[in-house]
Order: sequence, then C-alpha cells, then structure tokens
Amino acid sequence: MHERLQLSDEVRTALAGGRAVGALESSLIAQGLPVPHNLDTALAAEAAVRESGAVPATTAVADGRLVVGADRALLERLAEPGAKVAKAASRDLGPLLASGALASTTVSATMRLAHMAGIAVFATGGIGGVHRGAATTFDVSSDIDELSATPVAVVSSGAKSILDLPATLEMLETHRVPVIGYGVDELPGFYSIGSGLSLSHRVDGPSEAAAAIAAHRSIRGAGGILVVQPPPADLAIDRAEVEAWISDALADAAARGIVGGAVTPHLLSHVARASDGRTLAVNIGLIVNNARTAGAIATVLT
Repeated sequence: MHERLQLSDEVRTALAGGRAVGALESSLIAQGLPVPHNLDTALAAEAAVRESGAVPATTAVADGRLVVGADRALLERLAEPGAKVAKAASRDLGPLLASGALASTTVSATMRLAHMAGIAVFATGGIGGVHRGAATTFDVSSDIDELSATPVAVVSSGAKSILDLPATLEMLETHRVPVIGYGVDELPGFYSIGSGLSLSHRVDGPSEAAAAIAAHRSIRGAGGILVVQPPPADLAIDRAEVEAWISDALADAAARGIVGGAVTPHLLSHVARASDGRTLAVNIGLIVNNARTAGAIATVLT
C-alpha cells in the first residue's frame, strides 16, 4: 500500500475483514455546496452508506497524506468558510502531497484513492464530461479518462446537466466505459429524471448491479464502470425547464464576457438563482440517494 495512503481505523478494519466499503468524494464539501448544506450533506451521505450495510470512506488530501476515511474534524476543516481548500483531480495528487496542502477530491481523484485502498464502489452526484463548446475549447473532464483506466464502479446521476450530455455519452463509449442504467433505460439528466439518451444496459437492484460490476472487473484490462440512477422523483425538475435556465445562463455569460474556467461556476450560480433553490434540493437529494445505492451494491459485491 502507498506509503502516503492513510486509511481510518474503521476502513482498514472493514477491508481486512472483507466488509463492504463505499467511497465518497469531498469536493461537494469544499466547493460543491453552500454552507451549511455542504457538511450536512456529507454526513447524510455517510449515514446512507451505513444504512445500506457498508462502511463509508470519504476521501481527501491533508497534511501530506491521501486520506481514505476522513474523520469529523477533517470534514469540518474542508467545510470551514474561507478555508483555503484546493480542488484535486487525479493529476493534482502528487503536487498537493508534496506541498502538504489541504484539498478536496473530485471524481477522478476519489476513484484513484479508492482503487489504491482496494475499494470497489464509489458514489458521487454527477461526473464531469464534455463541456458545451468543447469542439473549440477542448474542455473535457479528466473524469472520463479516469473511468477508462481505473477499475472502480461509480454510482452517479449521470453527468452534470450543464455539460453536453450527448457528447459525454459518446465520449464514454469511445473510452470503453460501460454505462448501466439503475432501474432506467436512458441517461438521467442530473436534475431531471431523463435526458432522452438511450442506454445499452440496465440493471434492476443491487444484486444485478453487483453481478455486472463483478463480470466487468473479471475482464483483463477493464477500467471503471458507471452506474447511473435518476434523482429522487419527488425532487426532480422537468428537463425543458432546466435546459431553459442553462440557455439563459450561457447567453448571460457571453454577454458578460465570461470565458474559460469561470463559465461553469457562473452557470451553476445562475441556475441556482433561477430555480429559487430547487436545484440545490435536487443536488442534495441525489447525492444521498446515490450513496445509499452504492452502499447497497458494495454490500452485495463483497
């Protein structure tokens, strides 16, 4: 095991004893959700994994260590308003380790840490993917490359809806990443139940999902696998309504001259305001729901 990998006692004991463990990312705490929802949601996600019979393992980078199983004190450090918390993708792990910085982990970094620790299943809200306008900006998330290379099953509500979802699904196919609908036949739209994009594979329940993951992992050279489920139906927002907010946000960004990395936070902020907080409620609900499903799958898979 990597000399800088720091597993909590609970996670280490669970893995050694063959118990199910579900990994969770921490960028939702430091960058993804506002205070106090960030810490509350992280704790609720951990509780959901436990309710499913698995041990939660929230990941982070802290004090020169790759942490798998962050304790409450570290979660609070990540959530502290005004704290200098870097956002780590897998490419950033080495430099952040060397500097001793405090960092949250995104999808790609969490996948890498989970695999290093021997954890097979990880839950998040939505993966990154192909950004709108990527034909000219080449803005494609490293999450897709990580999914193609790292053999961890990721449970999410698809990709973030501000992305180019058809291009993201095509890119996942190009990178040989199986996308399996969990009780659905089309890619979820993150805030919405569906996106109109059909999926080739479907499972119904944790046993079928675990069987698909195990079979995939048995294939030599296989990378990750993406299991997608919609947000809770009572929170989901109509796809046309979400798309209208995103279109308005893109037009506003263009009018203001907002480009590059500043576009995504602008879009998210605009959509949150336009929805009068409804998107925040969906985001929280799907994060916790995905954690619960990941825990259930991990329990069967172990």
